[in-house]
Amino acid sequence: MLELLPLLFGYLIMFFGALGVVRFPDVYTRLHAATKCDTGGIMGIILGLSMIVNSWAIRTKLVILLIFIAMINPMISHAIARGAYKGGVKPKVKVDMYAWDNP
Repeated sequence: MLELLPLLFGYLIMFFGALGVVRFPDVYTRLHAATKCDTGGIMGIILGLSMIVNSWAIRTKLVILLIFIAMINPMISHAIARGAYKGGVKPKVKVDMYAWDNP
């Protein structure tokens, strides 16, 4: 029964992340919600799955997958945000601090 808590936590993070993707106004805040949703939600789900399975080989594969997702997902979202900014998509904020670095 205890192994269901990380699964439930992961599902809740995924739900609220999807809600943020729908509700946030621009690409950057939506990307932030999607990244948190992917990283946090999948980590909770994989942690719960690793508690459920009995095989050490499958647990090892799940932990390797968890580490891979934790490293790659923030880099990919940063690359997407940078590409959007370089492509001319402006954030809906009052002060654009990145404009100082990229004239």
